[in-house]
Amino acid sequence: MSGYFIAGTDTGVGKTLIATALISRLVAAGQRVAAMKPVSAGCIRSSEGCLNDDVAQLRQAANVALPLDLINPYAFEPAIAPHIAAQQVGVEIDLARIEQAYRAIAAQADSVIVEGVGGFLAPLNRKQTAADMAQRLNLPVILVVGMRLGCLNHALLTVEAIQHRGITLAGWIANRIDPDMQAFDANLVSLQARISAPLWGVVPPLMVKEYPMPGEWFIPFPVP
Repeated sequence: MSGYFIAGTDTGVGKTLIATALISRLVAAGQRVAAMKPVSAGCIRSSEGCLNDDVAQLRQAANVALPLDLINPYAFEPAIAPHIAAQQVGVEIDLARIEQAYRAIAAQADSVIVEGVGGFLAPLNRKQTAADMAQRLNLPVILVVGMRLGCLNHALLTVEAIQHRGITLAGWIANRIDPDMQAFDANLVSLQARISAPLWGVVPPLMVKEYPMPGEWFIPFPVP
């Protein structure tokens, strides 16, 4: 079994887009691929429970069918910081439960793609963050960098946090979420010079709903 943890420099930087692209790549390579988003916020009630749109996209891309509560053990209706959403309903996010769900998923797949929540250090409970979740699952990280003003600081701080914990940074993706970003090429070069992990892809400005799967815009990354 192999897989990746998809982390982001912030919320809304395209983690789900990259996760579904990677899942599609692995499925096309003939692997049994499962998706997981352990924690989500911003859900609507469905017949299966609280369903997050990111989770729905990940689930659709994967070819290993799993129950919703295994893919997404913690789902909250308000689109707010997950630890605050959990507090509002009297729940504490437990990493042991998340790891147990992950192990159950991993037993059924060749690869598991796990999408984080928010930025890499987004709080999950009183003491732990999404970084602790990534560390506990012991998966190499793919970092999605939202290319906009301020991305240099956000990206380099996140890389430092990943390396400080001894987590493998497998690679990073530059997602141009601001189509009007000035000096894009110079910013990209600056990040390449300062991040030792390889740049796996550059995503130009696009609408996720119009381009749900990778096309010519995505540099093919290695299959684990």
